[in-house]
Amino acid sequence: MFSKLALLGMTQALPMDEKVDQLPGMDPFDKYGVFSGYVALPNTQKQIHYLFVQSAQDTYNDPLVIWFNGGPGCSSMLAFMQENGPYSINDDGETFTASDYSWNREANVLYIEQPAGVGYSICGDQTECSFDDNNVSEDNLAAVLGWYAKYPEYKDHELYISGESYAGIYVPYLVN
Repeated sequence: MFSKLALLGMTQALPMDEKVDQLPGMDPFDKYGVFSGYVALPNTQKQIHYLFVQSAQDTYNDPLVIWFNGGPGCSSMLAFMQENGPYSINDDGETFTASDYSWNREANVLYIEQPAGVGYSICGDQTECSFDDNNVSEDNLAAVLGWYAKYPEYKDHELYISGESYAGIYVPYLVN
């Protein structure tokens, strides 16, 4: 009985106002949760967009994978919609096919769009969109910590940080 109440409490901690039920061209997200929102970075007007896809297998125990696209300046929505997300965009550019290779088959996947100004992430003004590897890593850390504040039930999950291209710089800077 207690474990059922604990799971109910964890479910209620999710920011349900950020839950996405369906995206155009995709089947409804009824086998796992999908959440989209922003993390405000402290002492700035920057807002970092994220998309979080819960594990289709065991969201409460499976690891958390944080994904960064590189570029610099490439939206992590590319990975969500084409590379390792639950769907892949079809050649018509409007419809999607469920992916047999989605990472959320065995992990919770957090896609972060960074730096601010990339994808749906926002800079307050042009001066806030001036970046180097050091301040991007500070913003990435603030975004991850801000995300954990919204989703505290994932703090104890095994964590993997991954990405492609220039994320080969972002990831080790963040981990450091």
